[in-house]
Amino acid sequence: MRHPLSLIEPGGTPPAWASPLWLWWLGLGCVLLYAGLRLVEPGTGELAGTLMALTGLFAVLRWGRGIRGGGALWLLLAVVVVQVISWVAGYLHHPEWMTDNPQVDRLAKWFLFIGLAWWLGGNTRATLLAWGLGLAGLVAVVFWPEGSLEQWRLGLQGVRAEFAIRNSQHDSMLFGSGLLGLVCFAGRCWHGQGALAWSRRLLWTLALAVCAVGIVITQTRAVWLALLVVLPLLPALAWWGAGRRLPRKAWWGLAAAAGMIVAGALAFHQPVTERLADENRIIARALEGDWQSIPYSSVGNRLLTWRASLDWIAERPLVGWGEEGRSLVIEHTDWLPEKTQALYGHLHNTFLELLVSYGLLGLAVVLALIAWIGLGTWQAWRAAVMPGDMALFGAGFFVFYAIVSQFESYGTFWTGAYVQNLVAGGLVTHIWRWQVATGRRIFPSLTAKASP
Repeated sequence: MRHPLSLIEPGGTPPAWASPLWLWWLGLGCVLLYAGLRLVEPGTGELAGTLMALTGLFAVLRWGRGIRGGGALWLLLAVVVVQVISWVAGYLHHPEWMTDNPQVDRLAKWFLFIGLAWWLGGNTRATLLAWGLGLAGLVAVVFWPEGSLEQWRLGLQGVRAEFAIRNSQHDSMLFGSGLLGLVCFAGRCWHGQGALAWSRRLLWTLALAVCAVGIVITQTRAVWLALLVVLPLLPALAWWGAGRRLPRKAWWGLAAAAGMIVAGALAFHQPVTERLADENRIIARALEGDWQSIPYSSVGNRLLTWRASLDWIAERPLVGWGEEGRSLVIEHTDWLPEKTQALYGHLHNTFLELLVSYGLLGLAVVLALIAWIGLGTWQAWRAAVMPGDMALFGAGFFVFYAIVSQFESYGTFWTGAYVQNLVAGGLVTHIWRWQVATGRRIFPSLTAKASP
C-alpha cells in the first residue's frame, strides 16, 4: 500500500514522520474530513477532528523525534496547567461559582492543530488541499442548506444576511478568512495553461466573488475594519518578501479582491453607511466617560460589558475567575442593563475573556503560542521550507484575526477554533519540517538540536 502523501505529491512521504501506514491513512483521512465537513456536517467534522487530534498527539509523542521537544507540546501542557491553577484558585475563593471539575478543553481545543500538523506531514500540497476543502465547505454551507438562497436574496436587497453557521459575525469572519486565502494564493490559481488551468481560474473567481459579496451582506464592521488594514498590508509584505519584486499575478489577486469589495460597498452604499454611522454618538459618549447614558445596542452592549470586565480583571489579574468568568461579569455586575444580562453571556472580545477567565497567566500562554508560530513561520520561510505565499497568508490571517477578535470572542466558539486550528496546523507542519531538517528550535537562544 502506498503512503497517502505520495498520492498527493510524488516523493511526499515525510522522512522523519514514522507512523504505521494504516495509521497514516486514518489520520490524513480525519484531517480531510475535519477540514471539509466541520462547517457542512458539524457532528461528523467534530468527530473526525477529535480522532485526528488524539491519534496525532499519540503519534507525535511516540514517533515525533525532533518535534515533541519543541514549543507546541510544552505550550499545550502549560495551557492545561494554567486552567487547573485558575480552577483551584477559584474553588478556594468563590466555590459557588465554579464547576465541579476544571474544564481544560476550553483552551486545549485550540491545540487540535498538533494532530492536524502531524498528519499533514510537512507536505505543502496536503496543506493546500486541506485549506481548499475548508473553503469548499464554507461555500457549500452558505448555499446548500434550506433558506440559504433566501439569505442571499435579502442580503442583496440591503438586509443583513445570516447563514446556517452561527450568526452574521461568524459568517463574515469565515468569508474574510477565505478571501485572504484566495488573494494570497492567486498566483497558484492563475498559473499554467490548458483547460485545467482555466477551470481553476474560474473556480477561484467564483469563490472570490462569493467571499467578497458575503463580507458585504453580512455587514460586520469588525471584518470590514480588519480587511481595510490587511489588504493594503499584503502587497507591502509580498513586495518586501519577494525582494521588492511582486509577481504580476499576485497583484491581480489583490486588485480583484479590492475591486470586488469596493464595488460591493458602492452597490450597497446606504446599508453600509448606516451601519458604520449608527453607533458614532455612542462611542463619543464612552470617550467622554458618560457611561450612564449609553443605550443598549450592538456597540453600546460591547462598551458596557468591556467596562464591567475591567473591574473584574483588576480584582483577580493573575489567575482570573475560572472558565465561567465571562458569564460572571455579565450576571453579577449590578449596573449593567437588565436586557444585557438577560440576552448576553459573553464579552465579545477574545482577549478580555482570556483575562477574565484565566488572568495574565492564560493570556501569557496564548501570546507565547502566537509568538512561537509567528517566529517559526518566519524561520521556515527564510529557510525556503515554507512557500512565500503560505507565509504571506499566515501573516495576513493572524493580523486579520487579531483585529476581529477585539469585537467578537471567536476563539471561544467552535467556528473560531476550527479556523485557528486549520490555519495553524498548515503553518506548524512546515515549521516542524524546518525543525527536522535543521535540528533547530524556534527561539534563537535555543538553537541546540531538539530533544529526542
